[in-house]
Amino acid sequence: MKESEGMYDEAVLFVTKQGAQIRVDGGRIIVWDVDGDEGELASRPMGKIDTINVFGGVNFSTPFVAKANEHGIILNYFTQHGKYRGSFVPERNTIAEVRRAQYALSREEELEIAKAMISGKVRNGRTLLSRKGIHGTDVLKDLGTRVGSAQNKDDLRGTEGEAAERYFAKLDETLTDGWTFEKRTKRPPEDHINSLLSLTYVFMKNEVLSALRQYNLDPFLGVLHADRHGRPSLALDLQEEFRPIFCDAFVTRLVNRGVVTHDNFRDDNRLSDDAFKTYLSKFDEYMQEEFTHPHFEYTVSRRKAIRQQSILLRKAITGEMDEYHALTFDR
Repeated sequence: MKESEGMYDEAVLFVTKQGAQIRVDGGRIIVWDVDGDEGELASRPMGKIDTINVFGGVNFSTPFVAKANEHGIILNYFTQHGKYRGSFVPERNTIAEVRRAQYALSREEELEIAKAMISGKVRNGRTLLSRKGIHGTDVLKDLGTRVGSAQNKDDLRGTEGEAAERYFAKLDETLTDGWTFEKRTKRPPEDHINSLLSLTYVFMKNEVLSALRQYNLDPFLGVLHADRHGRPSLALDLQEEFRPIFCDAFVTRLVNRGVVTHDNFRDDNRLSDDAFKTYLSKFDEYMQEEFTHPHFEYTVSRRKAIRQQSILLRKAITGEMDEYHALTFDR
């Protein structure tokens, strides 16, 4: 099977093959080509997978869904081009004590957690620019300091917005010749860089969403993003610290290394079908890449680092830790 149609990681599985069905057979997850004649496309032990992402015309057999519920496997549904549609969350991924602690957070406790996340975002934005040799980022340092003195969530949102504006004003300088970035636009993204940023934020949000669910936190109850029907506010909150150092770094890598070119986009700024499959495989490789954790000083993949942050967040919420510590990189 083609790499983009298969499985990349022991914990997370991506299936893009149209017409495929995911089944269970003797304790193994089987990807079967129902509409074609390729038969079994791949298989993995049930116990090795905790999240399955399917794109477009891929379905699950009823016995498999029952097993997914039993084993705590989260199923995420996307359109063929990567737009998130929804999830199946196993019943066992709820622990009442954690949820009670989360629902009981005071406004002050929420603010302190949110300040740590936004401070991490600003710090990591400055670090990414520094890695690219961009100077003139002292204003981000000042804004990072201002985050710590925010008196309420509106203050914090205001500082975060100003920091994002200052950061994005510098992002163009990180791109190779032939690529430009003027400003952040979305719904719809107005150029190719914005399209890649939006797509990557969707996938990162989904990584965070799965991690929060894995550790029994309610992803819809945020500490900074306002409540809105269907919005995973806590996932968006936790995603903030990863945006520059993981998401934006990934996008600049794709274009600066020529993995994605302007010819890979359609008229609506979306990636072509083949380019999307390439993107998907590169994203998964990127999430599996390891780095030395700046605080724990051991090697960890980006995907596992996100799950670690979910654990730290849960500990901060339940009182096992005095405060939340964002994942930050000083250089």
